[in-house]
Amino acid sequence: MAPRCWRWWHWLGWPRVRSPSASNSTNSGFYRHFSAQKNPQICVVGSGPAGFYTAQHLLKHHTQAHVDIYEKQLVPFGLVRFGVAPDHPEVKNVINTFTQTARSDRCAFRGNVVVGKDVTVPELQGAYHAVVLSYGAEDHQRLEIPGEELPGVCSARAFVGWYNGLPENRELAPDLSCDTAVILGQGNVALDVARILLTPHEHLEKTDITEAALGVLRQSQVKTVWIVGRRGPLQVAFTIKELREMIHLPGTWPILDPADFLGLQDRIKEVPRPRKRLMELLLQTATEKPGAGAARQALATRAWGLRFFRSPQQVLPSPDGRRAAGIRLAVTRLEPAVACTLPNRVSVRPPRQCPQETRRTSLAGWYSAALGLYCSGWVKRGPTGVITTTMTDSFLTSQMLLQDLKAGLLPSGPRPGFAAIQALLSSRGVRPVSFSDWEKLDAEEVSRGQGAGKPREKLVDPHEMLRLLGH
Repeated sequence: MAPRCWRWWHWLGWPRVRSPSASNSTNSGFYRHFSAQKNPQICVVGSGPAGFYTAQHLLKHHTQAHVDIYEKQLVPFGLVRFGVAPDHPEVKNVINTFTQTARSDRCAFRGNVVVGKDVTVPELQGAYHAVVLSYGAEDHQRLEIPGEELPGVCSARAFVGWYNGLPENRELAPDLSCDTAVILGQGNVALDVARILLTPHEHLEKTDITEAALGVLRQSQVKTVWIVGRRGPLQVAFTIKELREMIHLPGTWPILDPADFLGLQDRIKEVPRPRKRLMELLLQTATEKPGAGAARQALATRAWGLRFFRSPQQVLPSPDGRRAAGIRLAVTRLEPAVACTLPNRVSVRPPRQCPQETRRTSLAGWYSAALGLYCSGWVKRGPTGVITTTMTDSFLTSQMLLQDLKAGLLPSGPRPGFAAIQALLSSRGVRPVSFSDWEKLDAEEVSRGQGAGKPREKLVDPHEMLRLLGH
């Protein structure tokens, strides 16, 4: 496949974020009374869903615990703010729950603090009875193919961060002066990127997409988006909700080759119901009779399609070598499954100073009660799952922590908590941002958005944010 002009984004497996349907009430009264440590000081690194759900569970099940949430950004909520697509505002309602947690008098948000730079993990361990690492994936995975570094090639992490106002990606400014875009990966984030590229501008104007991103998208020349996967239709990672959105996207037309779905009808009879419904929708769309959607197709000005069993081999440069101009794909095939165990590239590894006998691995992930060190969310299990997965995962981590606390396994004696860390940060010229500071920025964003008929206009420049806070 070598379109005349193109761009592509590599899907990195960002999870779709969904609001939980119900809270986990397991062992709801089990941790009410503790003898080992009456006033534990706990810190959580990362203020995304994993961090907030961990804090929420700890505060609920230990009435004397105090939790500090450290975040490198000036604003909270992680992927709920920077990962959820702007045209999915209902998914962001979970922020209301997180806000209630942050407003607790036993919880404090400490933004603008980079753990590993402004303060180290050992320093946090010395100030708190327990440290929970919930900071997620810090960078994208490279494809390791020739030409990957050419202008016109962009990670999905950066592209999603750009249109969602992540400060580090605010200057990305992708060149969309092309007629075709290629997205590698067939998960929900791949469909998010495709949908944002193809959605009519008037639909995006009422969302919280940044004005800078909207300005670039208004000038976009992209008319066709190909969504490419290494495996077949039965292995796609997106869900039916996102597929249905793409199929019914105004002004667009799906391109699915019926030959890709031959024999699928018989093969899907035994698959679980959610997967079966997804396959039936794909099959129905691919085999729609000619003329059934002729009127809609005639009005469509843009198109998107799925290509299966293709693996990227090389990004092809333009004649002058200054930009990407195409991509070479190899044809793949599925082989019978082979039992094997693959390493988790983003899992937490025990510090070298942690004796083997103090390391434990369970459904709660790697942790060490002796060091008071735990992990939850992506840093534990990789960038997979939806928000309910993260919620359950985080509750499990906090349950394990509280069990260790009750059993007297955590470091004993009083700990100074933020008082000690504040002194260190002050000596290093670091001024943390509080949740009340965030609420001031939040009010400013909402005010700016009202003038444009948007729910908010996100602040993307950290210097401007600090100026507005008087820092």
